[in-house]
Amino acid sequence: MRWLMLLTLCIASVALNAQTRTLDIYWVDVEGGAATLIVSPSGESMLIDTGWEVGDRDAKRIYAAAQQAGLTRIDHLVISHYHGDHVGGLAAIAKMIPVGKFYGRGDQIEPADQKWYDSFKSVSTGKRTIVKPGDAISLGAARALVVSSDHQLLNQPVNGGGPNALCANAEQKAPAGFENAAGVGLLVSYGRFRFLDLIDMDWSTELELVCPVNKVGTVTLFQSNRHGSWDGAGAPAFLGAIRPQVVVFNNGPRKGLGQMDANAKTITPAGVRPPPYERNGYARAAALPGVEGVWQVHRSLLDPDPKHNTSPDMIANLEEADDKGHWIKASVEESGRFTIVNGRNGFSRTYTAR
Repeated sequence: MRWLMLLTLCIASVALNAQTRTLDIYWVDVEGGAATLIVSPSGESMLIDTGWEVGDRDAKRIYAAAQQAGLTRIDHLVISHYHGDHVGGLAAIAKMIPVGKFYGRGDQIEPADQKWYDSFKSVSTGKRTIVKPGDAISLGAARALVVSSDHQLLNQPVNGGGPNALCANAEQKAPAGFENAAGVGLLVSYGRFRFLDLIDMDWSTELELVCPVNKVGTVTLFQSNRHGSWDGAGAPAFLGAIRPQVVVFNNGPRKGLGQMDANAKTITPAGVRPPPYERNGYARAAALPGVEGVWQVHRSLLDPDPKHNTSPDMIANLEEADDKGHWIKASVEESGRFTIVNGRNGFSRTYTAR
C-alpha cells in the first residue's frame, strides 16, 4: 500500500512539474546579430541565428545562455539567411554544444555571401532541412511555423489573419537587398501566446506579408526586424496589422535602432500621399495602439536621446565599453501569462496574452 502511495505522489509531482514549466525565450546579446534561443516546456530547444564570427564572442554568449537554460544540446538550429551577423558564430557554437537538426533557406546566393553559405552547408552536412512557408518545427507543446523563406510567403492567412484596411495608402519602399528579403521568418505559438520573429525582413516584404490580406494575424510579442533599423522596415501598415503587445529590439549599440538607412527609397506612386510616420523605431513601437512594453538588448548609441530609447530598467546593455553581453528573457506560462526579465538588473514585468 505504501509503494502505491509513493507512486501516486511521484506521478502527481511529475504532472505538476510539467504544468509549471514555461516556454522560455532568450534574446542573446550578439551586438545586433539577433540570436534568439527558445526552450519549450518539454525541454526541446531551438536557436535562431548565431551572431558574428568575431573572436567566438557571440558563440560563447549563446553557449552561456544555453547553460543558463540547462541545455546539453540544441535540438533545432535555424539560420535565417546568409549574412555574417547571422551565420558568423555557427562554426564555433557547433563545437561547443551538440546540434540535432539544422534548418534554413535554399541555395541561391549572391557572391558576397559565399563564405557564410559554405559555413552553413559544411556544419549542417547530413542534418539540413530546406524550409518553405507553411512548414512547421515541433517544440512539444509549442510550434514554430515558417511564414517566409526564399522570397516566398504564406499562401493563406493563419492565426485569425484577414483583410487589412491599412494597406489602402501604405507607403511603398524599394527592397533592402536580395538576402534580407529571402530570409526565414517564424511564428511561434504556445497556447494563446504568439511570437513573431522576421529577422531582417524589409519594408517591401512586410507589406507583401500583410497586404491586401494580413497572413500572420495579431501577435503577442514581436522581435524587431532589421535590428530596429526602421527606415527600411517597420511599415505602419504592417505594425498596425500585427498589433503586438510587447516589442523586443534585439539591436546592437551601433546597429539597428537609431540607424538611418540612406538606401530606403520611397517608391510610392506619384500623386499618392501616405500618412507621415515616426522615423525612430522605439518611438514608433511605443506609440502603437495596445503596446504594453518595449524592451531593448542595447541602448542605442547612434541615437541616445532618452525619448528614442525605452526606460533604462528595460535595456539589457547600457554602454558599449561596459558591455557584458546581458540577455533579455521571456518566460511564458500555458495560460498566456508571461514575464520578461532583464539579465543585467533583474528588473521584470508580467503581461497576459490577449
